[in-house]
Parts: sequence; C-alpha cells; structure tokens
Amino acid sequence: MELLVRYLDRSNSVSSVMNQDLIKEENLRDDLKYYFMSPCEKYRARRHIPWKLGVQILKIAMITTQLILFGLNNQLVVSYKEENMMALKNLFLKHYSGMDEDDYSVAVYTQQDVYDSLFYVLDQYSQLDRLSVGPISYAEDEDGKLLPITICKEYYKRGSVTPSDEAYDIDSELETVCMSQPKTANQSQSHNSSFFDLDFYRLVDIKITFQLKGINLQTVRRRELPDCYSFYVTITFDNQCHSGKVKISLDIDAQSCACQDWKISGTAQKNTHYLLVFDAFVILVCLTSAVLCTRSIILAVRLLQRFSRFLHENYNRKVCEDDQSEFLNGWYVLVIVSDLLAIIGSILKMEIQAKSLTSYDVCSIFLGTSTLMVWVGVIRYLGYFQKYNVLILTMKAAFPKVLRFCCCAGMIYLGYTFCGWIVLGPYHEKFEGLSRVAECLFSLLNGDDMFTTFAQLKDKNTLVWLFSRAYLYSFISLFIYMVLSLFIALITDAYETIKNYQKEGFPLTDLHKFLREQKDLPVEEESSQTDVHVRHSVFCCCQRVPENDDVILIS
Repeated sequence: MELLVRYLDRSNSVSSVMNQDLIKEENLRDDLKYYFMSPCEKYRARRHIPWKLGVQILKIAMITTQLILFGLNNQLVVSYKEENMMALKNLFLKHYSGMDEDDYSVAVYTQQDVYDSLFYVLDQYSQLDRLSVGPISYAEDEDGKLLPITICKEYYKRGSVTPSDEAYDIDSELETVCMSQPKTANQSQSHNSSFFDLDFYRLVDIKITFQLKGINLQTVRRRELPDCYSFYVTITFDNQCHSGKVKISLDIDAQSCACQDWKISGTAQKNTHYLLVFDAFVILVCLTSAVLCTRSIILAVRLLQRFSRFLHENYNRKVCEDDQSEFLNGWYVLVIVSDLLAIIGSILKMEIQAKSLTSYDVCSIFLGTSTLMVWVGVIRYLGYFQKYNVLILTMKAAFPKVLRFCCCAGMIYLGYTFCGWIVLGPYHEKFEGLSRVAECLFSLLNGDDMFTTFAQLKDKNTLVWLFSRAYLYSFISLFIYMVLSLFIALITDAYETIKNYQKEGFPLTDLHKFLREQKDLPVEEESSQTDVHVRHSVFCCCQRVPENDDVILIS
C-alpha cells in the first residue's frame, strides 16, 4: 500500500511537471505569434489599439509638413545669398558679363586693365550707398565708426626676371603688405601711390576685403521675422601662374544673425509662436515613437531569450542565424535613428526660428535625413501584405551578394579613376580632379554624355589621344556590358527565387515550425542534400524543409 502511494505521488509530480512545461510552451507560442502579427491582426486577436502604427502615421504627416515649411524658408535664404553674390559682382567687378568660369569671374591681360579694375573696386565701394538698390550698407564697429577696406598684396620677397636672356633670380619666400583705407578712396590713392606701384613679375595676388551689412526683408512675405546679415567680401586678383592672365574673382561669406533693434507689425510674430509650438509637438511625437520602438526591441530580445532556452532545454539546439534575424528587427532601429535625427533637427529649427542660431545647412541635413528614413520605414507595414513585400524580400536576399560584388567592382573602378586623373587630367576638364573623374566615369557607366567626353579631349598630344580612346572604350565595354549586366543579374536571380518561394512555399526554420505547432523539430545531423530549398546556416544547423506557406515573417 505504501509503495502504491509513492508511485501515485511520483506519477502526479511527473504529470504536473509535464503540464507546466506544456503551459510554458503554449504561452511562448502565443507570445511569439502575437509578436509577429500585423497591427490589424493584433487588434482582431486581443483588441489592442495599434498605437505604434498610429504614431508612425501621425509622425509622417507632421515631419513632412515641418520639412516643407523649413524648405520654403531655406529657399528664401539661399536665393537671398545667391542674388546678393550676383549683385556684388556686378557692382565691384569691371566688365563683368554675368557668367563665371570655373574659378574666376573676370580675366584681364594688360597692366592698365589690372589698375583700372583695382581702382574701380575702390571707387565703387566709396559710393556704395548711392549705387545699390538693395538694403545693404557699410559695416560699423562697436564705436559706430565705419570699418575700413583692406588691400593686401602678396609677392616674392626679391626677384628679377629676364626672359630674353633666359635668366631669373627669385627668392621663393613670400611677403604680404596690407593697407587699410576709409570709405573715401580717391585721396588715399594719391597718398599711397607707392603701394599701388606693382611689380607684376613678383606679384602673386592682391586681395581686397571689406564687410557689409544687409537685411533679408523678403521673409516678411512668409510672415516670419527678417534676418540681418554680415557679408565678408573678398576680391582676389590672382597672378600665381604668371602666364599673362590675371584672374579676378569675388567671394562672400554670409553670416546671419538676429537683428538688435527691430519692430514689426502684423502676423509675423504670432506665426513664429505657432511654428515653435508645432515643432515642440513634433519632438513629443518623435519621443513617443522612439519609446514604443525601444519597448518593442526589448520585448523581442526577451522573446528570443525564451525561445533560445526552449530549444536548448528540449532539443539541445541553438537558435540559427535566420531565426535570430527575425527577432532583431532592423526597422525599429531605423525608426529610432530617424526619431533622434528629427528631434535634433526640430531643436535646431526652433533655435533658428527664435533667431538664436543660423545653421540652416546643418538643420537641413538632420530634417532631410529623418524624413527620408521615415518614408522608407513605411515599407515595413506594406511588407505584411504578400503582394507588396516583394521589394523588401528581394533587397534582403540580394544585398549580401550585391555588397560583395560591389567591393570587387569598386577596386576596378578606383583603378580607372586614378589612371584617368593622372593621364587625362591635364588634357580634359572632366578629369581635372579625383572627384570629377569619379563623377564622369559614373555618368559614362550609365550611358550619359558619352560623345561629349570623347570629343572634348584635346588632341594636341597624339600619344595621350590614343591612350584616351583605349581607356574610354575599355571602361565603357567592361562596366556596361559586363559589370552592370552581372549586377542586374544578381538582383534578378534574387527576385526569381522570391517569386518561386511565393508560389511553392518558403523554407521553414525552427521558428516557423514551432509557430505552426509542429512537434517534430529536427535534430542536428549532417545532410548532403543540395536542393535549393534546403540550406544550412553557417553558425548552426538549421535545416529548412519546403512546405506550402503563405505567411511570411517580416523583420
């Protein structure tokens, strides 16, 4: 009797342990199924409102609206700077035609033209307030005095050149002599005539610098507060080549700042307050999105740990790489990064709106990148539908092969880039710099502007002309007919594989079989099958068996 009682107790304890294991397994399966459901399926299953999806939709609308508003304002700033650049060139550069070359605006070839252009700048500066049609004037210091114009000439310390005798004596050390003069230039020119006595065989360059002030009034039309600008103008007479051609260029560095004394009536001030409130709400929405996505990542890691313990305790197996990628959702990381960029960009935009910062370009990079990532993230929700997720699956399948292929092709591309720069650079404007060579070759790779690239090469050197033909023909033939075709073939192969999987069923991993409540999880064994539907992971034995499958896990 006593033995019977012990047997019954042992049987009850074993059955209770088995029941607990079954309950844990079912709970794990239910949690995994729920995690991989779409937002609509989650709502139908447990009536949980898809807050994360709603926040993403709201964020897309708000960030896009924010970007458009900032873009319109940024366009006004860029157009103001560009038009001021054009206006100053027409004001200070004599005989300016309105068209610039690559590195200069005007070129002069006689000594008298250099003197005329130099004194023309000084004369125009002295009467700027009577010439300019825009709200621009001279800059003042803290004491209210006008800042002078500065003229610096750089030349060789000592030198004598006699081309007829093929003789020269040059001290390569450079000296710089500067002179500052007030607004009235005519008297200063007569008092400093020795300074303007130029030795052109020693002269390297002349730089004229001055500072101007301006106000961008066009933003009032957008109901925004105008910005005040400081223009640091530099006019350069470049004689470094000593080739008989002096290149004259004008460059400005425009820095915006908040106006110190201003008064405006109308709706501009109210509009600024509304935009600040809108930007603050965008930051709040992005913080909410980042918190929700972080919570989902933490939940996924916990589920992965539970599933890993289940496989280890019941089958003495590890979770294979493919199953791990299902849990480690890259979309959530993309959303979190976009949220952080949007928050930083919104803070910068608020500072710019409040006239505390002027970093338009930096703010544009943050807002533009965040908007790009937000719209790319929308693809994740389309991936829940089988007819729309072909792009995602094709990119995911082809990306490793394409990356390896691009590494190999990139070596050949860099070789052609360096070769074209060193050989064709002196004879072809498209090969003058490494970046320009890379851009030219990329255009040729896509079939753009081929004949112009061939025709623009100067044929004064027969050897270089012959080399250029062999260089261009070999590059175009190799990359268009072979490299580009192989690149497309890799993507096409991945696309065809995905289409076949959608028709015949996707290969099943341990995770898929567990979610389908299949009890016959395979044990570790060596397999020699070479069928396309059966493959092994590098890090663990995860055999896939083809079955009819219309449900796909999108990570």
